[in-house]
Amino acid sequence: MLTTFVICLAWVITADGFLLNNNDEYQVWLTTGDGSKKLHREAAISRSNSGHGFSVWVDRRKRRQSMEGFGGSLTNAAASVIYHSPNRAQIMRDLFGNGLDDLGISFLRVVMGGSDFQAVYPYTFDDLSSNQDTDFNMDHFSIEPDRSFFIPIIKDALTINPNLTILATPWTAPAWMKTSHKMFGGDLNSGDSYLSAYAKYFVKFLKAYQTEGIPIQYLCLQNEPLLSRDDYPTMTVNVDVMKRLIRDHVGPALRQNNIQTKLLIFDHNWDASWYPEQILADSNAKQYVSGVAWHGYGGRHDTPDGFHNTHQDVGMYFTEISGGDWDTNFASTLTWDTRIIFIGQTKAWAKSVALWNIALDEHHGPRVGVSGCTNCRGVITVPSGGGYTKNVEYYAMGHMSRFVKPGAVRLETNSFGWDDLQAVSFVNPDGSTVIVVQNPNTSKSASFSLDIDAGHYQYNNLPPQSVVTFVK
Repeated sequence: MLTTFVICLAWVITADGFLLNNNDEYQVWLTTGDGSKKLHREAAISRSNSGHGFSVWVDRRKRRQSMEGFGGSLTNAAASVIYHSPNRAQIMRDLFGNGLDDLGISFLRVVMGGSDFQAVYPYTFDDLSSNQDTDFNMDHFSIEPDRSFFIPIIKDALTINPNLTILATPWTAPAWMKTSHKMFGGDLNSGDSYLSAYAKYFVKFLKAYQTEGIPIQYLCLQNEPLLSRDDYPTMTVNVDVMKRLIRDHVGPALRQNNIQTKLLIFDHNWDASWYPEQILADSNAKQYVSGVAWHGYGGRHDTPDGFHNTHQDVGMYFTEISGGDWDTNFASTLTWDTRIIFIGQTKAWAKSVALWNIALDEHHGPRVGVSGCTNCRGVITVPSGGGYTKNVEYYAMGHMSRFVKPGAVRLETNSFGWDDLQAVSFVNPDGSTVIVVQNPNTSKSASFSLDIDAGHYQYNNLPPQSVVTFVK
C-alpha cells in the first residue's frame, strides 16, 4: 500500500482533467508526416545535464499575448451534417470536449445566415418578398431560420463547453439593404437610413441569441468586405462606408443597448492590410474596435506581426483558412497548417486561430443553390451514412487546442531557419507549460533540447514534416 501511495503522489489532475506528471519531465504527443502516428502519446522526456542538436529555448520572463482559443467555423452546412448524423453526440463531445482524447475547440466562428456552405437555400434574418420593400425598423427580423438545426448545435457545444468563445460574422446584409437588391454579390447601400437599419439588425441578432442562451463575445460586420461574387452570398463594403457603419451606427448602438459584444474588423486576407489600417486611422471609429480578424488566402503570413507593432492596443485574430482537394498529401498539409497557421499566427500575435468549416460531408458540402468552394475540406468529414473521419486539419489543430487553454499566455521562444525547426510555447492558467515544435524539413529528422527553467530536456529524431507537443 505504501508503494502505491508514493506512485500516486507523482501525478496531479488539473481542473481541465489533465493528468500531469509531478516529476521533472514533459509529456509528449506526436503526429508524424507519414500519418503513422496521430496525436500519439509517446514516452515522457526528463531533465538532462546537457542537450544536443537545436536549442529550443523558452523565456518565461517575456510574456506575450493571452490566448482566447482555437477552433473553426460553424456554417449552415457544418451544423446540418453534425445535427443529422447518428453520431451527433460523439462528434460534439470529440470536437468540443476538454479531455485528452477530445479536440478541445474553444473558439467558434458562426455564420450569420447564408454563405457558400448551405443545407438549405441561403437566407438572412430580414428577407423581404419584394425588391421594392424596405424594413428600416426591423419589424420582420427573425432568427427563426436558425432554429431547426443551427441553434441546437451551438447549444450542444455550450453544454459541453460553457466557456466557448463565439464570433458571429455575416456574409451579406439582406438584399433590400444592398444597391444590387441581391443576396449574391453587390455593395452595401451607403445611405444613413440603411446603415442605421443594419445597426438595428446586429442589435436584434445579438439580443435574440442572448435570449436563446447564446452569448456572442465578438462580432465582425462583414466577412471578406472586398469580395463580391454572383454565385453565393457576398457583399463589398467600401472602407469609408465601413468606418461610418462602425463609428456612427453599430458602435453607438451597442453602447446604447449596453451590449458587451466586442467588434472585430476586416475578416479578410493578409494582402489587404490597408483596409483595417484606414479604419484604425479614424480615432472615432477605432474607439469601438477590439481587434483585427485575418484570413490566410493571400499575402504574407507574418503581416499581423508587423501590424501589431504599430497597433499594440488592438488584438490580432486569425479567423479563416480551409484545407481542400488542392492538397490531399497529409505531410504537406500538416506542415503548412502547423508552420504557417498554428505556430505562425500565434507567433504573429494572434489571440485565436480558427479554421473554416468544422465539418462537411463526403461531397465537400452540402451546398444548396450556390457554388463557391466546391472542393473545400472540413476539419472532420461526416458522411450521410454515419461515422466520421478526422482530417489532417484535426491533428494540426489538436496539437494546440487540446493543450493550450483559454487564458494561456504565449512565452518568448526562439526562431530558426525556414526549413529547420518551428516552435512556440505557452503557460496555461493552471501553471502547466505547453511547447509545440515542428520539423518542416522534407527529408531530415531533427534532434533538439527544450531549454527552459535552467534545464535541458532532450528530444531525439523528430521525423520530417512532423509535429510534437510537450506538456509539463
